[in-house]
Amino acid sequence: MQKIVIFFITYCFTAVVMAASNGLPFMVTPIASFDEPWAMTFLPDGRMLITEKPGRLLVVTQNGDVSRPVKNVPKVDYRGQGGLGDVVLHPDFKNNNLVYISYAEAGDNNTRGAAVLRATLELGDDGAAALTDSKVIWRQSAKVTGSGHYGHRIAFDANGFLFISSGERQKFDPSQDMKSNLGKILRLNDDGSIPSDNPFFDQGGITAQIWSLGHRNPLGLAFDAEGRLWNTEMGPLHGDELNLVKPAKNYGYPIVSNGDHYNGDEIPNHDTRPEFEAPKAYWVPSIAPSELIFYNGKVFPDWQGSAFIAGLKSAAIIRVEINGDTAKEVDRFDMGTRIRELEQGPDGAIWVLEDSKGGRLLKLTESTIQ
Repeated sequence: MQKIVIFFITYCFTAVVMAASNGLPFMVTPIASFDEPWAMTFLPDGRMLITEKPGRLLVVTQNGDVSRPVKNVPKVDYRGQGGLGDVVLHPDFKNNNLVYISYAEAGDNNTRGAAVLRATLELGDDGAAALTDSKVIWRQSAKVTGSGHYGHRIAFDANGFLFISSGERQKFDPSQDMKSNLGKILRLNDDGSIPSDNPFFDQGGITAQIWSLGHRNPLGLAFDAEGRLWNTEMGPLHGDELNLVKPAKNYGYPIVSNGDHYNGDEIPNHDTRPEFEAPKAYWVPSIAPSELIFYNGKVFPDWQGSAFIAGLKSAAIIRVEINGDTAKEVDRFDMGTRIRELEQGPDGAIWVLEDSKGGRLLKLTESTIQ
């Protein structure tokens, strides 16, 4: 046991020194590793819920103690980009213990789509946990073939409305189809019902869910300090976007993009069609953006108000300064591996999940090495 402890301490110290020597302005402390981690959220007691794409939900302490898998997690369709996805707490979790989980589920005739489940999280004294009273409150419609572009990020606003990002499932046209909720950002009540003040509520059906349209693969969803909704989404071949998301607005895909199709076919840029909302920042070449957070902690006071984007292909954390309605990349921190998820911890540290098998949970804190 002593050798294991010494090894772990040495490993952490080495990681911190390596981070400093690589020019990173923070200490990087490895906490634990996982099988394709995808998302995390903090419980009121400081522990985390972490999802693994193959279908496990885990309770994890800040010291890296990992629970047995939470029971009664729904069966996921694990293939391609599909599997267990996001996890968030209900805004009143302290009183109702409700959690929301997104995942890919199988349909008929080799189809599949994303879904969002609401359940009560029962935390046992022995470290065991289970989901009870589970109910699927939202599904992508229609289910389609293929296993890409689910999106399925979840976020609550200050008024308790539930927002879900829905990818166009690599099918292009659904992003502009008002009878489909693919390629959209949706707004629901916390029970999955549709708010009567949604912009297209009077049209009924799936259309009533829609908050904004013309999205491709929105993998980041977050509110800033002013309560404004932003999203990150992958462009086709380049042209990744950071969007200020407004109700009823059309963000143009696949009609316009600052990237092109993978087969080389050109897509007109946003500036050719001003009737569509243009991104506040875009990237050519691609950064492959995943999760998005806005930072307001005390550990990094100079970064308060900044947006941080998890970069997959770019293997980086990208810091973006927001000034009114404008956004600009100001820092790119090379992490040496694909980054899937970011969260701000209770003490203001930034917590990071690396992508893929063996992806580590990292804690970023103020550097003490000059």
